[in-house]
Amino acid sequence: MQGMEELIERIESGTQKLILDYTARKSIKDSLEEEKANKIKQLERLKEEIDLLEKVRILLQKTSDYAREQAKQQIEMLVTRCLQFIFGENIEFKIELSEVRGRPEAEFYVVSSYGDTRVITKPQDARGGGIVDVISLALRIAIIQCSNTYVNGPIILDEPAKHVSSEYIANVAYFLKQISKVFKRQIIMVTHNQFLSEIADLAYKVELKDGESVVTICSANENV
Repeated sequence: MQGMEELIERIESGTQKLILDYTARKSIKDSLEEEKANKIKQLERLKEEIDLLEKVRILLQKTSDYAREQAKQQIEMLVTRCLQFIFGENIEFKIELSEVRGRPEAEFYVVSSYGDTRVITKPQDARGGGIVDVISLALRIAIIQCSNTYVNGPIILDEPAKHVSSEYIANVAYFLKQISKVFKRQIIMVTHNQFLSEIADLAYKVELKDGESVVTICSANENV
């Protein structure tokens, strides 16, 4: 009888240990399942955030592409008008945009028309250096006009048409005069060219005499 009681006692003790072990393991399991559920929720939130960020990225990219295309068209139009004003109607300015290693790049081209034939060249290869000077001038003006950070300031130029031939230099002078009127900007220019100096409302002639710079105020139509 005593042996039976000891057996029952051992069984009850073992049962209590198993119950405690079960309770502990169940508690750990419940905790892990709760943690797993929280992680799943976090993962779902992260997936939603990633999806939202991707949509925002695409939207920003499209907005950037649209803004870039708009700026491209504005610059092409202004530079083309400048070239046509100076050199004639058979010339256009084109910009080719591309992306290299995640960064946007632009190539500039001059399109010249000869009857039904269109010739596309880089600016430095088109009709000599005068084209490069005029494109540089027009691009500077276009960038100033497209920028919101330089709204009312003057346009400052240093020998803007140094390589333009005498055949077209008068057109450059008239173009600058029109730019000043249309955009309501003062133009401050340093030049040795007579045609460019004669369009000024006020001109200063700087001469070197006996090692000193002598400045003379000239009238609008006086040769400098």
